Amino acid sequence: MNIVDVVIIALYIALTLFVGVWVSKKASKGLDSYFLGGNSIKWYYLGLSNGSGMFDVSGTAWMVGILFLYGVKSFMFMWMWPIWNQIFVMVFLAVWIRRSNIMTGSEWILTRFGDDRAGRASHLIVAIFAIVASVGFIAYFFEGVGKFMTVILPWDVSLAMGETILLTSAQSYALIIIFLTTIYTIKGGMYSVVATEVLQYLIMVLAGILVAVYAFVTISDAELTTLIPTEWKNVFFGNELNGFWDGKLATFNELIDTQGYKMFGAFIGMTLLKGFFASVAGPTPSYDMQRILSTRTVKDAAYMSGFTNLVLFIPRYLLIAGVVVIGLVYIAPEMATSGSVTSNDLEVILPKVINFHVPVGIKGLLLAGLLAAFMSTFSAFVNSGPAYIVNDIYKKYFKPQASDRHYVKASHVASFFVVTLGVIMGFFAESINSITLWITSALYGGYVAANFLKWVWWRFNGWGYFWGMLAGLIIATLQFLMDQNKDNFIDGTLLYELAHIPAIYLFPIIFAGSLIGCFLGTCFTPATNMNTLKSFYLNVRPWGWWKPVLYELKKEDGSIEKNKQFGMDMLNCAIGIVWQSSMILMPIFLMVRDYPKTLVWTAVFVVTSGILKFTWLDKVKKYKN
Repeated sequence: MNIVDVVIIALYIALTLFVGVWVSKKASKGLDSYFLGGNSIKWYYLGLSNGSGMFDVSGTAWMVGILFLYGVKSFMFMWMWPIWNQIFVMVFLAVWIRRSNIMTGSEWILTRFGDDRAGRASHLIVAIFAIVASVGFIAYFFEGVGKFMTVILPWDVSLAMGETILLTSAQSYALIIIFLTTIYTIKGGMYSVVATEVLQYLIMVLAGILVAVYAFVTISDAELTTLIPTEWKNVFFGNELNGFWDGKLATFNELIDTQGYKMFGAFIGMTLLKGFFASVAGPTPSYDMQRILSTRTVKDAAYMSGFTNLVLFIPRYLLIAGVVVIGLVYIAPEMATSGSVTSNDLEVILPKVINFHVPVGIKGLLLAGLLAAFMSTFSAFVNSGPAYIVNDIYKKYFKPQASDRHYVKASHVASFFVVTLGVIMGFFAESINSITLWITSALYGGYVAANFLKWVWWRFNGWGYFWGMLAGLIIATLQFLMDQNKDNFIDGTLLYELAHIPAIYLFPIIFAGSLIGCFLGTCFTPATNMNTLKSFYLNVRPWGWWKPVLYELKKEDGSIEKNKQFGMDMLNCAIGIVWQSSMILMPIFLMVRDYPKTLVWTAVFVVTSGILKFTWLDKVKKYKN
């Protein structure tokens, strides 16, 4: 590594730590300041922060690998998360959530189910889910940044005792970066997270533009036209995903056949099914929900969510597509000649491109940008997870009367606890891909049913929510343990077969198990108190099956009307998904020099933006606050 690149990275880390600690004084005023920034941060800063928090290095490495192998169809793999969630939040969920005026997602649950035993059970289980999700994501970041730094940096920082290796270089690098990020996140809370993430976002955008320009200048249109198969640039698909690589690169077809996405029609069907229910369920109780609750007004919450979509996808996919183009030209032939290609080979394409095929200066900025991507997403989870431990468990059940200073210190301890658990889980993770699939398919699968029903069905109660979430968490955890031990089961047994089913195809089982828990818990226990339901409905005004509650409210005030926006909201979500997809496909087609398709998707972006201006933005402007 050139001294210029080392200096750029060192300056970036020093600047980030300085900014994070500099703004930390504002966080010491109390929990509201620490976790929500005192509801004083402007929506566009929160939008940039939210976009930066989703621009993570592990996800970027994974997306580089799948775009490299599968081509433009790979943007649909992102539906597993599902990225549509951002559109549903923008259209209506941000407004519903922000109207509550509370601090965390589990505290929000009490406004829906009340503060009796059933409400507290639902409150506790969503707090546990938030902590488990934070730990899972920290493990995901630990695995990704370790692999990334090992390929990039030339120094061996492994730790050994005799012939026993205690820490590999990847684990040591991951621990160092996590330690530095944890310092300013714990010190400054939401203020430090947002301030550093805005800085990190600007660095990531600059890195993406520089890589895209470099790929354009150094690689000709003719080279790419010869190298990239026609099917690679085809968005449309059939029931099966057949290998389309030929010549020297035909070895990539073997990986396509074995990665678990061969039955592409069924895979997309699963992502569509999961995508809809997971999106209507709303954001998981993590950093995304914290940003919504941190906005100053309901109107700002909607603006922030829309702005997040706008600032995230184009710069991120400029970077991803630029790296993939360089990788296809310089690394694909080398990989093909090795005889066999594995998922782990795809995960190191990103650091290999940076290490060997990016010039001095740009390399340092790109490394700083990707470190920024890691640090911003990691810090977001380190801020959100402890909020549930302190505010929803410790303060509510163990020490309800204490000073703000005491709770802020408790938040510091909780942050270290969450980070430590995440790092331990990261030590045992098989790969970035395995954690990605567990989080997106199993863990989120257990979240969907209960959180979908809470919006749309008045009879759904706190015990139904508790048992539905608990069933989902148990099944998701069993799936993870089976997946991590799949090679220990005897071939031909039921456990062996279940352990080798790709996680996305288990979503219906997890969803069904959680749904059964929801219905049994609800049907065998009393309904939520009508006063709680009336207060919730009057405040949030969701659509769905709320007729008995609306009937009671009309007795008190005949002017109250049913929410009739379901059709318009779903139309805006459909348009929004196309709008979001255009922001992914535009930079990809531009980087592979398919100019006609670039123009087509640019036109789609302009048209859908115009439609959303009239159908969504104008409606948001009419909100009173």
